[in-house]
Amino acid sequence: MAELDVLKNFQEQILQQEKFTPLKDSPHQKLIVVLKQHRFYKQLCIELYNAATTKAGKLKNPLTIVNPLDIVWKTNEPDELKFFSGVARFQNNATASKSAADIDALKAVIKNPLTLSFFYHNPELSKNVVAGSIVPVKVGWAVNDLQLFVNKKQDVYELSLEIKAGGTAYDLNDVEVKHDYFVLIKDNLYLLGKFDYVQVVQLFKQYKGGLIIHEAKYKEFHQETLSKLEDKINIYYTFIEAGTKEQIEHSEFNGLQERFVYLSGLDNYVLIEPVMKYGSADIPVLTKRQIFSVDKKGNSFAVKRNEDAENNFVALLLKQHPHFLEQLEFELPYFYLHKERFLDEDWFLNAFEEWESQGITVLGFNQLKGNKLNQHKAKITIRVSSGTNWFNTDINVRFGRKKASMKQLQASVRNKSKYVHLDDGTLGILPEEWIEKFSAYFNSGEVIPEGLITPKVNFAAVTELYQDAQLDEQVKHELSLYHQSFENFDSIQPVNIPAELNATLREYQKHGLNWLNFLDDNNFGGVLADDMGLGKSIQVIAFILLQRAKRTHNTSLIVVPTSLIFNWVAEIEKFASSIKVLIVDGSNRAKDVKQFHKYEVVLISYGILVNAITHISQYVFNYVFVDESQNIKNIDSQRYQAVRLLQSRNKIAVTGTPIENNVFDLYAQLSFACPGLLGSKQYFRDIYSIPIDKFKYTKRAVELQQKVAPFILRRTKKQVATELPEKTEMTLYCPIGEEQRKVYDTYEKEFREFISAETNDEIAKSSMHVLRGLTRLRQICNSPVLIEEERSFGGGSAKIEMLMEQIESKSDDHKILVFSQFVTMLDLIKKELIARDISYEYLTGSTQDREAVVNNFQNNKTVRVFLISLKTGGTGLNLTEADYVYLVDPWWNPAVENQAIDRSYRIGQDKHVVAVRLICPDTIEEKILKLQDVKRDLSEDLIKTDSAVFKALKKEDLLSLVS
Repeated sequence: MAELDVLKNFQEQILQQEKFTPLKDSPHQKLIVVLKQHRFYKQLCIELYNAATTKAGKLKNPLTIVNPLDIVWKTNEPDELKFFSGVARFQNNATASKSAADIDALKAVIKNPLTLSFFYHNPELSKNVVAGSIVPVKVGWAVNDLQLFVNKKQDVYELSLEIKAGGTAYDLNDVEVKHDYFVLIKDNLYLLGKFDYVQVVQLFKQYKGGLIIHEAKYKEFHQETLSKLEDKINIYYTFIEAGTKEQIEHSEFNGLQERFVYLSGLDNYVLIEPVMKYGSADIPVLTKRQIFSVDKKGNSFAVKRNEDAENNFVALLLKQHPHFLEQLEFELPYFYLHKERFLDEDWFLNAFEEWESQGITVLGFNQLKGNKLNQHKAKITIRVSSGTNWFNTDINVRFGRKKASMKQLQASVRNKSKYVHLDDGTLGILPEEWIEKFSAYFNSGEVIPEGLITPKVNFAAVTELYQDAQLDEQVKHELSLYHQSFENFDSIQPVNIPAELNATLREYQKHGLNWLNFLDDNNFGGVLADDMGLGKSIQVIAFILLQRAKRTHNTSLIVVPTSLIFNWVAEIEKFASSIKVLIVDGSNRAKDVKQFHKYEVVLISYGILVNAITHISQYVFNYVFVDESQNIKNIDSQRYQAVRLLQSRNKIAVTGTPIENNVFDLYAQLSFACPGLLGSKQYFRDIYSIPIDKFKYTKRAVELQQKVAPFILRRTKKQVATELPEKTEMTLYCPIGEEQRKVYDTYEKEFREFISAETNDEIAKSSMHVLRGLTRLRQICNSPVLIEEERSFGGGSAKIEMLMEQIESKSDDHKILVFSQFVTMLDLIKKELIARDISYEYLTGSTQDREAVVNNFQNNKTVRVFLISLKTGGTGLNLTEADYVYLVDPWWNPAVENQAIDRSYRIGQDKHVVAVRLICPDTIEEKILKLQDVKRDLSEDLIKTDSAVFKALKKEDLLSLVS
């Protein structure tokens, strides 16, 4: 039984139904509102009751009190939620203090969204709330108007208060005040709709016959009390009449009223007070303050406020923010916004602009605590005019009377900030779209104090960035001409070949000459980037001759690697012997720049230029040609910095491999030849270099190709030299023997363990150790003898054995070039050639007479083999007698290998060229070949070259080489 009792008790507690309190009346009960006085504290209390009803609908006992917080959850309607909250505030109200929040709560209650019946408890009938002690009462809408009348009688002033309710005015003495908040008029309760009204009514209730002020005290009373009370209620001074036309005309109030917006801070809010200035009187528009004056006779008169102007003023503010309309209900003398909302530039800048356009004066903005913003919208004007080689952009940015300097604008754009620090300490706000525009402007040219200068070579950017209305007529005309010329780029006007040129130019070389002349006509530089062996030098020589007819000052500087000085001298002598050449060598000739005008060509090496740049940069050349311009690809190098200091009317970069390592190689050369075309180095790195090199972003590569296309002329052998024989490239694998493999494996293991133990950052810091380790492995592939520790190695070299077999089988009928990075490897090969009595030539960095060595190989039929250091002979040599090229050791960058092959495979070659790479399988060399294939696409995408790119190796790359 006990268990059954427990179970029954459990079910009763868990399964019992909660008593339902309806929000609406039901046939047998209704929800009512009872207003009463607290039993002990005499304060207003409001309670909800569930009351039983008779069939006739009359109340009957019992009345059950309802907690409004228990039923507030049954509604989602905002007005109903406020109603229950208001009841809850007064349900057990025991506090004597009152506040404006009480009025808000009572307004929510008397709004009565549920249309409940209101009752008033009469404690004389019963101290308890029962059906017989409550009487129905009508609760009217709030009293929203008090009228205070000031009458003058002899030497006293009488003050009486009237309450206006239901459209009728009642003397305060004729109504009953209930619980301080309500007045009872003919069985209707009216709420005093403002907290100020509650206070005023309480004051006047103390003086049932009205308030009497003696004349002697009236002036002080008016200043200290009545004038302030005018902001809250209507006060009628019956003894003062409205000013006559004559009184107004002879007073300070006979003129237009000024409008002001006074701003002030209150905690985290900004108060916005509209004020109308009548003469010397500042009248808050949202108050009922009156204006009085005295005429010349000492008679007081009232000045009527301009209601139409004030209403229009308020209407203007109400349109500016949705919160202002609901704030009117509180009858405050100001509107208000949270500081964050106020200082939202999407709001306050528009508000200030409208105030300013309406002639409204704003005071107090700069005094707001923590505010440094400038209240004026940015006024931006742009004007582009034409200079000699530049487009000049005048940029005027003003915030009110403050103008932003170019330095200030540039700092903001660089920091990607919309705030501009102005000289007065305020922060002007740039619109978001102008931050992007200014960034594009600054990237297209050079910032100067007055504005911006954009090189005319960047004319396409000017057309793209600026609106037509911002360009003056001369700029529009020039841009039109540039676009016409460059859109018809394939139909460049041909020029006559200079008669002094002792050569017949091929068609593509004629086009190259036309292209150089086209750039010259427009004062633009460029990059002549034809494939190696296509005769770039003869095109330059022809162009120098062409300048004779166009320029009186025709001294040009040609900067070349030291190894190519004799090549240029020989080419000029061969094709244009009339050109007078000065070679600037290590003597004092570099200092004697005044003698340069006597020569048509000044030849100088990169090394001499760097040492003598202080003197060379003083002379203004007609042209500066930089040959093998990949030598200036590093913008931090002394070579690059030196050529950028050179002065000339124009500049041309000449190279067969414009990109060797990455896209930034192109930036360095074009920033020399076409300054300003590609923007700043940071801009180029962010917009092109990183997206293309790191992320293979095709869209950026296409954009860059289109941008540089008119200024880079690049033709490959396949495109223009169809008479060239085919070139065959092949790989010969040379398996290494047991002894050589043992040495290789030992060093590979040591290197792999070193790399595995390092992080990428540590590897970057240990680049010399990494390079040494890689180089050792490559040397061992050639021959272990090449490294110091293995000089006593007695085993053979698989490569030397394979190479000797190849040379012995081909040297009778073919001339052969052998390239190696390692001079010590060339020395080992040289020993084998001597042992086999095979004649050879030998070219390394220590060779004294390069020209004699080259001529002997080219012209001496008995010399069958040419041993060449890759670094020394990879560029600038014309070795068309050879038709076999052996690359003993693969190089990281295939562009370097292509340069070596092109010593033979070039214009003038009439034989089939075979290029052979010697590779040891299962070694680092095989991995290098794979790495070359992975890295080969970059420059082909940009400027159609066969060059390859080798980037910095990361840890995973290094491990893959020795895995």
